[in-house]
Amino acid sequence: MAFTDSHRRCASFGVVTNLPDDVIDSIWYIIDHFLKHVFELEDELEFRLLNHEGSITFRFSSQHLPTTIDFDFNHPFDPLYPPKVLVMDMDGKETILLPEENDLF
Repeated sequence: MAFTDSHRRCASFGVVTNLPDDVIDSIWYIIDHFLKHVFELEDELEFRLLNHEGSITFRFSSQHLPTTIDFDFNHPFDPLYPPKVLVMDMDGKETILLPEENDLF
């Protein structure tokens, strides 16, 4: 099962240059506090970044789960943020990346 034995975590260049640290940290927070040990997580997770009255809503989905979950945070939404990020678990190396960077990993 993915995301259970983390060796290290990182964010890709594209993510680091397009999202502030607190938004990146919120994605890890959601995984650690709301998804792990609740769902059997796949190696690839998807988060959409949505505008909810000027704040960010993270919409979680996974290929093999019929469920989508919205997480509302107080971070200000910026329309220049990428609309979607992926979180990959590659044998314990967990990485947040943009979909167009997926071929690089």
